[in-house]
Amino acid sequence: MNEIIEKENELADVSEVAETEDNIFILEEIPEDGYDINGARKVIEAVLFAAGHPVTYSKLAQVLETTPGVIKRVVREYAEEYNAEDSVLPRGIILLCFEDACQLCTKEQYGTQSREALGIRRGGNLSQSSIETLAVIAYNEPVTRAFVDTVRGVDSSYAMTVLNEKNLIVPCGRLDVPGRPILYRTTDNFLRVFGISSLSELPDVPVPTSPIQEKIIFDEIEESSADNEDV
Repeated sequence: MNEIIEKENELADVSEVAETEDNIFILEEIPEDGYDINGARKVIEAVLFAAGHPVTYSKLAQVLETTPGVIKRVVREYAEEYNAEDSVLPRGIILLCFEDACQLCTKEQYGTQSREALGIRRGGNLSQSSIETLAVIAYNEPVTRAFVDTVRGVDSSYAMTVLNEKNLIVPCGRLDVPGRPILYRTTDNFLRVFGISSLSELPDVPVPTSPIQEKIIFDEIEESSADNEDV
């Protein structure tokens, strides 16, 4: 099994990915002369609060009459202060930064109170098979369904269909091998649901060496997902 996984990872590195890079903005330096950073931060916070959903750096750049790369830099630096646990101003929300957008979200620990106050019913949690499938994709993306099936040892087509319908994973290209199987990756919605800005913030997961250890790892991931926003 390990040989199959290693081979697919090698092929994925040279695969032809259909996804474009147009919306992945490169960080730019903030102008040193005459740029009102605090003013920009206030506008960004106001827009994100009013929106209630991710807003692209390009849209914010239009409002603030600058480039998406500069806005991305402003938001990233602002998020470090905004989300700091030792912030002078305690907050119940966090500023999430994605590759092409950003969003204000309720902190995980206040999700229950927020749902109760707003009368929002909890939705159904993901099934065990969906959690396992999502974990395999998140820690190895981009991957094919065959890769996921090999790691899990069972067919994952239904679980991947559910995850795709919930916009937690999306097709992102095809593997450059005979048959050209579809590659999948996680989405910004996945990051939002789990309250993280990038996959690098996922907890470190040791490589399972036995079925028992594998079950423990998936149980931990399932417990973490149940504590976050429902999908």
